[in-house]
Amino acid sequence: MDDTPRTRPPALGAIFAGAARLGFAMSCEERTGSLLATLAASKPGGRVLELGTGVGAGAAWLLHGMTADSTLLSVEMNAEVQGVAARHLGDDPRLRLVVMSADDWLDAYDGPQFDLAYVDCRPGKFHRLGDLLDLLRPGGLYVVDDLLPQATWPPDHQDRVDGFLADAPIRPNLQSTALRWASGLLLGARL
Repeated sequence: MDDTPRTRPPALGAIFAGAARLGFAMSCEERTGSLLATLAASKPGGRVLELGTGVGAGAAWLLHGMTADSTLLSVEMNAEVQGVAARHLGDDPRLRLVVMSADDWLDAYDGPQFDLAYVDCRPGKFHRLGDLLDLLRPGGLYVVDDLLPQATWPPDHQDRVDGFLADAPIRPNLQSTALRWASGLLLGARL
């Protein structure tokens, strides 16, 4: 079986070029992106959340799968990095980009719940998982990546990953499956 994505979001090449110019090495892996597009397609008219826009690779994949009446709210603390996403995806009316730390956004958000959350930063994954899960509707999907060792990890990061992988399966409001695939994923559904 060849799990290489057969279709790609049109802006992805330009997004990766922008990442290379900035020296940004933490973009969503393409197999993960393809899964994100599929999961977004399963939520027609859905409200999608991304914590950790980065340069917008994950957002491009989410938008690629979303229906015309879906929305994506993507949060990133680094305006320069998120600027790549704004340049290549900012004309899409389904997308709202927010420059703010994920912790501050989690503190401030008081809107409706989401149908799908893709978390590609520490808040909502390695800490404040409960706060993030409270923002998902029952049946809402929760996706995190980068759970297998990455070249960009700081020396103490494996302990964070191990703690997360031990905690997620015992959460009473989350049904989850860890996947040793792509960059290492956890896929869950809010109970």
